[in-house]
Amino acid sequence: MTYFPANKLVFAIAALTSLSVALAAEACTYVRLTGADGSQHPGRSMEWGTFDIKPGFSVIPRGHEHSAMTMPDGADGAEWSGKYGYAGVSLLEREGLFGDVINEAGLVMNLLYFPGFAEYQPYDPAQAENSISATDYMTYMASQFATVQEVIEATRDVRVVPVVEPSLGFAAPVHVVVSDPSGDEIVVEYINGELHIFEETIGVMTNSPPYDWHLTNLRNYLNLRPVNWPDIEVEGLTVGGIGYGTGLLGLPGDYTPPSRFIRATAYKETARETQGAYDTTLEHFRILGHFQLPLETDFSDLPDGLDPISYGSTQYTVSFDTSNMQVYYFTDDEARVRKFDLKKIDWDTLSEPMTKPLRRGGPPQVEEVVFDN
Repeated sequence: MTYFPANKLVFAIAALTSLSVALAAEACTYVRLTGADGSQHPGRSMEWGTFDIKPGFSVIPRGHEHSAMTMPDGADGAEWSGKYGYAGVSLLEREGLFGDVINEAGLVMNLLYFPGFAEYQPYDPAQAENSISATDYMTYMASQFATVQEVIEATRDVRVVPVVEPSLGFAAPVHVVVSDPSGDEIVVEYINGELHIFEETIGVMTNSPPYDWHLTNLRNYLNLRPVNWPDIEVEGLTVGGIGYGTGLLGLPGDYTPPSRFIRATAYKETARETQGAYDTTLEHFRILGHFQLPLETDFSDLPDGLDPISYGSTQYTVSFDTSNMQVYYFTDDEARVRKFDLKKIDWDTLSEPMTKPLRRGGPPQVEEVVFDN
């Protein structure tokens, strides 16, 4: 056995803590639940500990004129007019930059960080008019298509190229989960300059490595089960588990993407049966609550225009009810659940984009409970 001097042990613990914070700062977890009525509820927690992404909720009308980000050589990228209105969580107070969107047909797209593996298609100046950035992909698909199958066909036709994201200083390394009210779902990734569309999915996603690696890794956890393991006899002695939960012994508890993928899968597969609507949303938030990551630190070297986060790395958590067109969420500064009712939007008359901050601002609203005399 190796023994560490006290000062070296402290240093080792500090190094491990710094590593876990770095991993947690770029962590996102996606889970999609299905209600007993067949309703689909995709949603995610957004962990971003590097800077405040200033989440807002934006509504974009039909017919809105879109332009892709400027191409690597300064040329204009694709331009298009929106066929569908859509809404979602916008980022950095910038039009066209979304973390999550839902359009009026119920198509939902969720953007997750994919560092170390995302590599987009090579930029070809001759195809600039058919090229978009990785973040443009969200608005292009949400504004043009109603179903996952339509998105699959369109994704094969458009080129996603490495356009620098100003807030990062490099092309945003991301992958996208796309789902619709029918229960269809795909994961879209660009690896080694090639498009990969995964059509066999399980309603769970985290970050790197690629999606098929996560599915292979699931095979290491076939022993997990929602009930306790039975007692065994050892030399005439009955040996039972110590407390409840022996069926989940071996469930990884760290914050790395592979471990969160396994944990999210286990929670999803052992979730209670829900009826749909807000009943499923409650279960959704119960599961996503396991991935709320606290992070208090000072980032003093941020680029101009970016602010450190105030509370933690889980800046928002969102759940979409695609059947009832409701978007439920809570933020890092206030755990109270709020919602946007998209049925109240008149898509026929809406003519200009609208945005509200996702955070309420000011002190959290706390309901005091009193005893009646």
